[in-house]
Order: sequence, then C-alpha cells, then structure tokens
Amino acid sequence: MTTTAKTPGRSIASLKLARSVPALLTQAQSIVQGMTNNTSFPSPNPPLATVTDAIHQLQTAETATLSRTKGAATTRNEKRTALGKLLEQLKGHIQTTADANVETAASVIQSTGLAVRKTTVRRPRVFAAKPGAVSGAVNLVTRAAARRASYEWQYSTDAAKTWLAAPNTLQSKTTIPGLTPGATVMFRYRPVTKSGEGDWSQPTSLIVK
Repeated sequence: MTTTAKTPGRSIASLKLARSVPALLTQAQSIVQGMTNNTSFPSPNPPLATVTDAIHQLQTAETATLSRTKGAATTRNEKRTALGKLLEQLKGHIQTTADANVETAASVIQSTGLAVRKTTVRRPRVFAAKPGAVSGAVNLVTRAAARRASYEWQYSTDAAKTWLAAPNTLQSKTTIPGLTPGATVMFRYRPVTKSGEGDWSQPTSLIVK
C-alpha cells in the first residue's frame, strides 16, 4: 500500500515593475484598464482613481524632466516610486481576490493584465512497504525529507494498538527483518531534520511473505 499527500499549486499574481518611466506608465495604464468595470474587482484597493491620478502626476513629472526643468528629475523619481507602491498594493488586492476564488484564480489574475506565476507543486510524499529479499523481511522506503535528515521507523503487529521501534536510519529507507510470515504488519515513520521532528506518517500495511 502506498500513501501519498498532494499539495495543490497556487496561482500567483506576478508584477515586475518596468524600469523606464514610459514602460511603467504603459504598464500601469494596462492594469487600470483591466480592472475598470471588472466584475471580479467591484471595489479595487487602492481605488483606480488614485492610481490614475498617480499616473498623470508621473506623466507630468516626466515631461518636465525631458524639458530639463530644474529639480524635475527628483520629482519624477518620487512620483515613480509612489506609483510603484500603488501598483504593488493593487497586486496584493488582486492576489487576495484570486486566493478566494481558487478554481478561477488564474483567469481572475490575467483579467487585470498581470501575468500568472504558479507555485511549484510539491512531489507527493510516497511511503511504501514491500517484501524483502528473505522471508520475514520488509523493505520500507519514502522520499527524502531534506538533504540532512534522519528517519525513525515503527511497526505494529496488533493493528496499531502498540508500536515497536526499529533502528533509526540516515537514509529514507530501511529493512525490518524477523517478522512472522503471513502476518499483517503496519508500518510508519517520521523524519527528523534540523527544524525538529516531523509528524508520524499515515500507516501503511503489508502481509509479510
């Protein structure tokens, strides 16, 4: 019997702010356009009017900078920072809305003009018990919990009423010998890493050969 535990992927809103002012303005305008009258975002936070005003202020400051107006570059940089912060806040609002709609999260994010970055789905943790090379032996194997980890193993011959300890290992596998052929034995393990002891796994059982 094999026990698996899957961790679903989460759709993440990706916002990489453009470096140049013209590109940032285009990026911000695209997001505002995507969120305007968007049914998934009836009350954007911050309000789109606030973001639009920040866009206009940056446009004005950029024009002044190109005209070489004294002090304009400093003002332009301040306005760019302010707009960037508003866009980051919008991204947070978009992510919160997407998290509340898991099944449609990706399309919700994309409707705003943002890209979607999916988190890596963790590989299922597999714990398996298989007959050993000799009668009465059982091989146990699971995936490694970390680069440096040890593993505690236990087995039960009375349907999990009591658990007997097998020797700990530094590898994510072990062999338990001397079991009674024909008996149904349950097995479990837990990893121990620098963070501490993990939880005991769900038991798996095997009829000993």
